[in-house]
Amino acid sequence: MGNIVAIVGRPNVGKSTLFNRLVGMRQSIVDETAGVTRDRIYGKSDWNGKEFSVIDTGGYALNTDDAFESEIRKQALLAIDEADVILFMVDVTCGITDFDAEIANVLRRSGKRILLVVNKVDNHKRFYETAEFYALGLGDPWSIASISGSGTGDLLDALVEDFSKDELVEDESEIPKIAIVGKPNVGKSSMTNTLLGEDRNIVTDIPGTTRDSVSARYNKFGFDFFLVDTAGLRKKAKVIDDLEFYSGMRSIRAIEHSDVCVLIIDAVSGVEAQDLNIFHLICKNKKGCVIAINKWDLVEKDKDTMKQYLKSIEERIAPFSDVPIIFTSVINRQRIFDVLQAAALVYENRRRKIATAKLNDAMLPEIEAYPPPAIKGKFVKIKYVTQLPTPSPTFAFFCNLPQYVKEPYKRFLENKLRKHFDLKGTPIAVIMREK
Repeated sequence: MGNIVAIVGRPNVGKSTLFNRLVGMRQSIVDETAGVTRDRIYGKSDWNGKEFSVIDTGGYALNTDDAFESEIRKQALLAIDEADVILFMVDVTCGITDFDAEIANVLRRSGKRILLVVNKVDNHKRFYETAEFYALGLGDPWSIASISGSGTGDLLDALVEDFSKDELVEDESEIPKIAIVGKPNVGKSSMTNTLLGEDRNIVTDIPGTTRDSVSARYNKFGFDFFLVDTAGLRKKAKVIDDLEFYSGMRSIRAIEHSDVCVLIIDAVSGVEAQDLNIFHLICKNKKGCVIAINKWDLVEKDKDTMKQYLKSIEERIAPFSDVPIIFTSVINRQRIFDVLQAAALVYENRRRKIATAKLNDAMLPEIEAYPPPAIKGKFVKIKYVTQLPTPSPTFAFFCNLPQYVKEPYKRFLENKLRKHFDLKGTPIAVIMREK
């Protein structure tokens, strides 16, 4: 399954810059002042066909020394808990600081695989200065300059050497895995408990499914699946629950291990940045999605409230707005089973295999009526379309000039696929191939 890599280190050693280089976009905010990384920071990366998730444990460091120190320590411990490999970053221009030594002590005792990364090594003199970092007792240092990217290739080779190539096979068990995700206090645990009922003997706890999510077999009312609950698992983590920063880390693994995610959003606070982060993560991982708007009983309503609310959510999650959205109240047990029905439906949609003949009958007339725009006088001719044998729906359109088909037209094709075939709640990929 997905490997998780965490970048740990004190502020200003260049964690966010390295993160951006790995994830390939300016996703975190990089700034000279300490503790600026404030955003939820995770992304997908791949190197030589091996995919992994990257977490930048940057942010949330307060500028007071004592709080600051405990903060960094907390992040290191959390990274140890969550990640498979830890990149520990230090800065060659500062040498070993007390903080570095402190973090190194915590990491050394963890028994995790750790790569010591010395940043800002951009000339020969600095290269020789990296030798002092052997004193941290974490093996050979890797010298890089994350701003220019020098040295990052060798580091990545070492990083992924024991990761497995991501095969396109799904889990052996045919039983759907449904993860309940969302930011803290939106009602994830209540939803899980309501579904499972107090009658816990129907529940089989499957040990070792993931280190940090409890899987329970849900088998009643004609449903049969594993419910992966990411909530309320870590009582010992009470201390850090106030930091939304960390709830995301727990969701990552649950999302990677699931088939369908039920994203719970608080009706009162509405869709916030962190909800969107989790939604985009579900899409990036190509998992099915159902959105449950919980605590709907607390919202003042008139006859148009629900319609307006739906519209505003669809605008926020666009372009992928073909998602079932259900208004629930866990406390009043309203529409909880609608959520399950939607999840079951999305699971079927995600596994749907459409016959090539059917695809072509539906799509070729659409393409003929609205062909791709010509570029530099060249006309793109799409000959036929077929579905690839991937875990989530991927459609290959064969044409003469695949490089000329741009995003807007791919989106047009996606919309037409959704119009003709029921793919609600599942992200789909449209790729162009040369005939």
